[in-house]
Amino acid sequence: MRDITRRNALGGAALMGMGAGLLPRFGGAQEAPWPSRPVRLIVPFPAGGTTDLLARILAERLQQRLGVPVVVENRGGAGGSIGADLVAKATPDGYTLLMTTIGTAAINYELYKDSIAYKPRDLVAVSNVANVPNVLAVPASSPSRTLQDFITRAKGNAGGATYGSSGNGSSLHLTGELLKSAAGIDMIHVPYRGSGPMLTDAIAGRVDLAIDNLPSSIGHIQDGRLRALAVTSPQRSPSLPEVPTVREAGLPGAETVAWFGIQAPAGTPRPIIDRLATEIHAAVTEPVTRAKIADLGGEPVGDRPEEFQRLIDTEITRWTEVIRSAKVRPD
Repeated sequence: MRDITRRNALGGAALMGMGAGLLPRFGGAQEAPWPSRPVRLIVPFPAGGTTDLLARILAERLQQRLGVPVVVENRGGAGGSIGADLVAKATPDGYTLLMTTIGTAAINYELYKDSIAYKPRDLVAVSNVANVPNVLAVPASSPSRTLQDFITRAKGNAGGATYGSSGNGSSLHLTGELLKSAAGIDMIHVPYRGSGPMLTDAIAGRVDLAIDNLPSSIGHIQDGRLRALAVTSPQRSPSLPEVPTVREAGLPGAETVAWFGIQAPAGTPRPIIDRLATEIHAAVTEPVTRAKIADLGGEPVGDRPEEFQRLIDTEITRWTEVIRSAKVRPD
């Protein structure tokens, strides 16, 4: 009887050891397995924009999958650099993540090279959450019915035309620079503090052209307050199937795609990175989540860390060249 009891105790201890092995501990023997407390998802832009909208969709699904709260925090400023730097300096334990963008992960390194505090090596790729086309739109009162109409009018206007973006040095500003170059037109950039005020002025006709991420503009387009002339993605958006791409409109050099993904502080344990990538893929491919992202005009991705890192590296090279060629300055 004593031997049986002893064998049962040893067997139970072995099973407990196997269970502990399935949930690795990080940072010390006394620390609970990840995740055991709320995860912060830093959005480096104000609430209401595309980055914020996608972050909140993702956070809702991730917290159900991870079993802990995923709290969205908006830390805007300096083209996203303030929020990105906060994450870059955070403890690499999987509890502070960045909702990163083409700006924070690629453009800012050249645009803010004299003042940016974080470097590419300070953040590691987890997964690209979604790709989003940019849209070129005019006020409903504009006489331009197509992108070529707009270009012809801009060429015939001695003062050129004006275009609004969500901020100086943003990917939308740089999309405007690509459009100017591809179309051979002069346009004056009017930067705003976010898409919201820019769209308000565009609807009122105070700027000739709005360049925006599709998710924050699509409602105004669908209700007729803005007229979409083209999307900048390689393919038409399922949300606006009647709107041509810039390539179809004769301007292949103006193609751009905004992307929104997750980065973590460098040094975050690889098992945590892999778990996050797996859960993000599962979250964005769920029918409900796919539908929510599609309603915003986006395309879910959910790729692996290595794939996302390759995209980031390619985009750093591309946008560095655009910024230098257009002589874009942060102020």
